[in-house]
Amino acid sequence: MPAENTPPSGGVFLSIRQESSPETDRSIDADCPNIENRPVGRTDRNADEIEALYRQHGAALLLFASAMSGDRARDQDAVHQVFLKAIENGSVSQAINKKAYLFACVRNAVLNDAKVQHRNMPLDVDSAWFSPPDRDYAGEQNLRRAIGELPDDQREVIVLHVWGELTFSEIADLLGVTSNTAASRYRYALAKLRGSMLAKENSCADSR
Repeated sequence: MPAENTPPSGGVFLSIRQESSPETDRSIDADCPNIENRPVGRTDRNADEIEALYRQHGAALLLFASAMSGDRARDQDAVHQVFLKAIENGSVSQAINKKAYLFACVRNAVLNDAKVQHRNMPLDVDSAWFSPPDRDYAGEQNLRRAIGELPDDQREVIVLHVWGELTFSEIADLLGVTSNTAASRYRYALAKLRGSMLAKENSCADSR
């Protein structure tokens, strides 16, 4: 089963709130979709709202970033920067769908970072994708590898729908595609995962 949405690491949000700087804020201005209204600025109420969103969605956002690039340290930085910007300009409070907005910001942050680095990172197969009590470590490893072998567009939809708990409509808005396209990518990905897992099971059975 998917891991519960717990923050990426303990006490991190406090450090995010303390590390604000104009330079960092400008560096991620392009990551979040534009909202027509002007930023409301930093307030205690806004910071509290962002902290609640971080605790609710932080783990899923980090998992999504890891599925895209595989560099957990850089992915965690990307997630932190998105929340830092949200604290500074209050943009999340103006978003109609705050969860989908955060996923869009993280996706853009990871893509922008990849452009800067001029390289594609492999999926981190050691990421915490599942939680007790239904632990099947061998099965989890095989599934994570199978997910890592999916085309990028299909892997994004799988993670956003299963772990991010976004609807196909929300995923479509995030990726700039139709709902039917998002649903089709999900179905194709499931079919490939089933085939990959079945082939792995048959291989293990033949080796006995």
